Amino acid sequence: MIYSQQHLELMASMRRFIAAEIDPHVDKWEADEIFPAHELFKKMGALGFLGISKPEAYGGMGLDFSYALAASEALGYARAQGVAMAIGVQTNMATPALAAFGSDALRQQFLAPSVAGDLVAAIGVSEQGAGSDVASLKTRARRDGGDYVIDGSKMWITNGTQADWICLLCNTSDGSPHKNKSLIVVPLKENGKRARGIEVQKIRKFGMWSSDTAQIFFDGVRVPVANRIGEEGMGFIYQMKQFQEERLDGAARRLASIMWIQETANYLKQRQAFGRALLDNQYIQFKLAELKTELEALRALVYMATHTYIQGGDVVELASMAKLKAGRLSREITEWCMQFQGGMGYTWDNPVTRAYRDYRLGSIGGGADEVMLMVIARQMGLMEKRN
Repeated sequence: MIYSQQHLELMASMRRFIAAEIDPHVDKWEADEIFPAHELFKKMGALGFLGISKPEAYGGMGLDFSYALAASEALGYARAQGVAMAIGVQTNMATPALAAFGSDALRQQFLAPSVAGDLVAAIGVSEQGAGSDVASLKTRARRDGGDYVIDGSKMWITNGTQADWICLLCNTSDGSPHKNKSLIVVPLKENGKRARGIEVQKIRKFGMWSSDTAQIFFDGVRVPVANRIGEEGMGFIYQMKQFQEERLDGAARRLASIMWIQETANYLKQRQAFGRALLDNQYIQFKLAELKTELEALRALVYMATHTYIQGGDVVELASMAKLKAGRLSREITEWCMQFQGGMGYTWDNPVTRAYRDYRLGSIGGGADEVMLMVIARQMGLMEKRN
């Protein structure tokens, strides 16, 4: 995959938006441990940034996923990745299944206003006892007439305290854990207030401070059966497909790690030690060169996976490889940059230190490294595949 001029113009527009509407506020949003999602998303929706690969019928641009990936790569340059991650949830994590498999009425009600930035979305998969092991989740939705009645809880919900609705994966029947689940759109608010039966508890984290994260409890929450996305029992399959866009989105954002290599090199040009600039040290030069080489190899993997995806190919293995490599490499880059910046690199407010804290999630969230390795090993035929 090679970016066209249209891709590059989209990326430039996104970076201008970041410079004007995100970066000037990140210190405050980090301190507040939240950013104004409705306000920011409304601005992004007006520019078309929240529906790049969504159907035009629901306000999107109708472009293929390579354009959404280019926007994700540009978002990687935001100075607080909590905000970029929250945007990624809105565009590439909570809404792909709704766009692909939801009824027209459901997409008009929830997808169109999410693309416009009028509604904030969340994705609900992980639970306290079922993080990367999606098949073992316990949240249940039982049929009662024309409604589902939902009981359970979801953990690590990005946008959790602000979201208007959640794309919820839950058990809707007994039987095989891969065939008894459905995706359901669950409103979290009614007339601007917390919906009945919903309780939200904020979670503090090591990084991604500007993004609000919560545990959400569901106690007898009623939603119409019409809020189900696609067929009953197909939720696990839909979510696995949705994960591929999530993993490529996250890997693309980590391609912007090049900025920390560049900024560290600029810092080391000015930093004197033992009578010369630190950047004159050959060990530092070689390490930065090696890290950039690794990053360009990751870029090739991400672009190849995206090309395969938009051609309709199976990218389970490639997307898992990209996520695995992106999580490990991005924190390796920021760790070395912290080391080379010395004492200044260890200060809390140093941008590269913030990036290290933010990037650490990459090997945990959205499927831990160990799960990615398991997926890859299965694709290689080294492990028995699940039924």
